[in-house]
Amino acid sequence: MEYADLSDFLRKRREALQPEDVGMPRGRRRRTPGLRREEVAALASMSADYYSRLEGGRGPQPSAEMLGAIARALRLTLEERDHLFVLSGHGTPPRTTRADHVDPGMLRILDRLLDTPAMLINRYGEVLAQTPAHVAFAGELTNFEGLERSEVYRWFAHPESRALYREPEVSTHSRTLVSSLRSVVTADGPKSHAATIVRALQKLSPEFAEIWAAHEVGIAHSRTKRFRHPVVGELDLYCELIDNRDQQQTLIVFTAEPGSESAEKLKLLAVLGSQTLDPVR
Repeated sequence: MEYADLSDFLRKRREALQPEDVGMPRGRRRRTPGLRREEVAALASMSADYYSRLEGGRGPQPSAEMLGAIARALRLTLEERDHLFVLSGHGTPPRTTRADHVDPGMLRILDRLLDTPAMLINRYGEVLAQTPAHVAFAGELTNFEGLERSEVYRWFAHPESRALYREPEVSTHSRTLVSSLRSVVTADGPKSHAATIVRALQKLSPEFAEIWAAHEVGIAHSRTKRFRHPVVGELDLYCELIDNRDQQQTLIVFTAEPGSESAEKLKLLAVLGSQTLDPVR
């Protein structure tokens, strides 16, 4: 590890960010230029002590997962993230495996949607970032590991993960997820991560195997979706998708008709916060 350079790089990237850039209030008597260390730690879901020791050049070598979280917290570009990995002694990861890097521009959009359910997913259906309102709506979805990071895998391997959806959304969403996964497998080949998900689900889920055998392609997501939330009840929402073709990631935003009952329920969820709903596994 290049401790001195790593420390200097982290400090300068932290000082270059303002609270408003990451959706945080500025507050009074802010003397620190840019973000505080504890604010970066909170954004990266790690302890303030750990981040402080790392920026101070005293911590142990961080894992690749930790570096990814720090890169997202500091809104690093892909080139800056590569530099962070090199300084931390990991070398530059192959670009083809960088499905979890979030473009800073997409994060800035999320930062301005705090009271709107929105999430950013990669091409495998792995949730990379959520707004607080989406955590309150669907639970924390960024802390899964292995194949369970993929919504497609959880949908078929753990059918209880479908509890938020009302019919006929369940059957439609099943076909949409499989269609999207097939497109990725076709592009990436039989040795890809997407193909690994397929092989695992073919063994675990007869439902998945049946839909996969139908060889459906190009099934688009529905613009309107029907949900049943355990706290606020039934919701009818619009689903908007914004694609980042460079990163091959999609921002999904859920909104309700202004003045509707669903809109009032979304406002209530934003107030209640994430403590009302644990993640469905």
